[in-house]
Amino acid sequence: MSIGDLARQRLDALAKPRGSLGTLERLAVRLAETQGRIDPEASPRRLIVFAGDHGVVAEGVGLWPDEVTAAMMRLILEGRAGCSALARASATPVVLVDAGSKAEGISGEAYRDWRVAKGTRSFARGPAMSPAEFDAALACGARAAREAAEQGVRVLALGEVGIGNTTTAAALAALLTGASADSLIGPGAGATPESLSRKRAVVGEAVARAQALEPHAAMAGLGGFEIIAIAGCILEAARNRLTVVLDGFIVGTGALVAQAIDPAALGCCLAAHRSAEPGHAVVLAQLGLEPFLEWGLRLGEGTGALLLLPMLEAAAGLLRDVATLAEVTGP
Repeated sequence: MSIGDLARQRLDALAKPRGSLGTLERLAVRLAETQGRIDPEASPRRLIVFAGDHGVVAEGVGLWPDEVTAAMMRLILEGRAGCSALARASATPVVLVDAGSKAEGISGEAYRDWRVAKGTRSFARGPAMSPAEFDAALACGARAAREAAEQGVRVLALGEVGIGNTTTAAALAALLTGASADSLIGPGAGATPESLSRKRAVVGEAVARAQALEPHAAMAGLGGFEIIAIAGCILEAARNRLTVVLDGFIVGTGALVAQAIDPAALGCCLAAHRSAEPGHAVVLAQLGLEPFLEWGLRLGEGTGALLLLPMLEAAAGLLRDVATLAEVTGP
């Protein structure tokens, strides 16, 4: 009998009507499956935000310059970003892993400067990164998961920050799902009709070129350092039986990369929500994950993942702390 079946059996035996806690019971089963035990833990937990800059920003695919990445990183470290407020509300420590930003002069106890390089190259003009840089980005993410596991963390919420990363995510998702670039592209952090048209053209042309390459080179050619680091984090978290709570479109695309490398790694993941970004539904379908929240979120930074964490605590408590009907009624 699988862990999921055992968890469902436990839930059905509790002193309550079967299925009476609805989606919370589904969440409890999924949490148990990610850890391989029917008494899973929802803490200690950690939000890891991966940062990176993208050369494709120079192609006019959005409204914001890549200097905004560094500004957002500083806000996170100062505790003044959106994810900072939600992390405090859910009592979740935050770590910011710099996988490849251009930022200068950033420091702090929560900051990990593990950069592969200072930004990718534009995939409109050639490969965004080399296969060796791709492997280094995977190793960066694995290092973050390994550090968390060694410090006793049981649940990782994953987030990202990086101007231009919806363009990169759309390209990778098109490559890995076979969906059209147009179906995956949304406004990201903001767009005009002109920048959105440019975004579609740049992504469509780059994916067409990448499809002629072997998978490793293709993913490297379209990737972003923070997205590939997310994939490495998931792969290592799976090896350590950690639960990974995925945020939105960009984190989901990192999970697609992990799935392409080792499909079994997705066993540690659950999808917090379905983003308002149009590509996220396509990504979730490819991952085979059903989201738990439908709140129209599209901020990133791990905010959607953070919102699910209190519900994970409730799900763990349900499996662990509620008496069975047999215990109440006796033999």
